[in-house]
Amino acid sequence: MARTKEQNEKMRNERKKMIMDAAVHLFSSKGFFATKIKDIAVEAQMAQGLVYHYYKSKDDVYYDVLHNAFEKMNEAVEGLKQLDVPAEKKIRMAIRELIKTIDISDNFNQTVRIIASATNSTAIPEKVKALLSENRDISYRIMAAIFEEGQRDGSVVGGDPYELAVAFWSFINGLAVYKATRLENFRMPSPEILYHTFLKTNEAISDT
Repeated sequence: MARTKEQNEKMRNERKKMIMDAAVHLFSSKGFFATKIKDIAVEAQMAQGLVYHYYKSKDDVYYDVLHNAFEKMNEAVEGLKQLDVPAEKKIRMAIRELIKTIDISDNFNQTVRIIASATNSTAIPEKVKALLSENRDISYRIMAAIFEEGQRDGSVVGGDPYELAVAFWSFINGLAVYKATRLENFRMPSPEILYHTFLKTNEAISDT
């Protein structure tokens, strides 16, 4: 029986996810240059020709990994900014959810590691350089706006809002890379550390 359009689309999405998951693991552990399409095919447990059916080159896979990561992160942070709740609650929610994600998602941690490596490389594909240039500061600017909102209502510590955003994301990214490279005996730090760093008030606040 012939597959429906919906079934074909579902299969396509499932296979692309298998390729993406395999690529994230390999780009994180081996690096972009050491990873080959055949390695991705083996990791994804599919024929090399099938990988080429979805991606023309390793560069395209690499681009898609980073594009998907930026798209999800930027949408999440923008959604946080648009919530009709005080800035303090937005910041607490961001800290709690990001630390939780780092704790349970190896894929997230490996992706952060890939982004850090790409940002520090001058030999990556030009289209990836352009992608980084367009996207890497978006989440920083949005968090800076949230910090500035909190400073206006008195809940956030003083200082340049963008510098606070840099400190915030440096902690999150550093923790993700640390978790990705040290899987044994890892102990997740308490969100309270960041609450005390960025917020003036320390009492518990409901996340609902």
